[in-house]
Amino acid sequence: MIGLGTIVNAAAIIIGGVGGLISRRFLKERYQETITKAMGFAIIVMSLASTLSQMLTVNIYESNDKLIGSLNIQGTMMLIISLAAGAFIGELVNLDMWFERFGTWLRDKSGSQGDDRFIDAFVSASLTVCVGAMAIIGSIQDGISGNHDTLFAKAVLDLIIIIMMTASLGKGCIFSVIPVLIFQGTITLLARAAAPIMTDTVISNISLVGNVLIMCVGVNLVFPKTIRVANVLPAIIIAVLFAIF
Repeated sequence: MIGLGTIVNAAAIIIGGVGGLISRRFLKERYQETITKAMGFAIIVMSLASTLSQMLTVNIYESNDKLIGSLNIQGTMMLIISLAAGAFIGELVNLDMWFERFGTWLRDKSGSQGDDRFIDAFVSASLTVCVGAMAIIGSIQDGISGNHDTLFAKAVLDLIIIIMMTASLGKGCIFSVIPVLIFQGTITLLARAAAPIMTDTVISNISLVGNVLIMCVGVNLVFPKTIRVANVLPAIIIAVLFAIF
């Protein structure tokens, strides 16, 4: 069934959100704050590790009957240009403002006007579960061949992430299911048309830039409102164009 991966992923987010809300009832505010910062550091470390694993390559060669290794860095210029150009475009459009407006609308419609962290929870959780290679690659696999394995694996990861984020930030995290359905569902529907341009280089660029954006989400959890991450989202499009041209 085409689209089953996204449906399962969305269900996992809702289940994780409910589990997080139940856990939240038993956590005092200071525990919630500590868990939030711990989650932030965990996201920073995981995304940093993924970023470095793509950027660093080891070359081994023989010289004078000895094996010598050298460490090389790749993708630096692509990363810098994509982030800089993406941030400029994002600031022009002010995507962060639109994210917050949508979050405000969801907060009002869900009767959560008294939840001061609703918008931050929604934005942080949405960016965490939407930005990344698994969401894009998994949706393409789902749309082309009906292979749900990548999105099923992502669903398990998102379940754990949303449990922890909801326990610390609140029910705004549950509504990240909406961007996931829209984002992954759209890619799944357009997968056959997008398949020819999804080369290994394109996927690598998306993954590299996506990991950096996820790391920025982690920074915001530790140091609130440090980076307007939504305004840097166009960097992913620039990374794709960088690979194509």
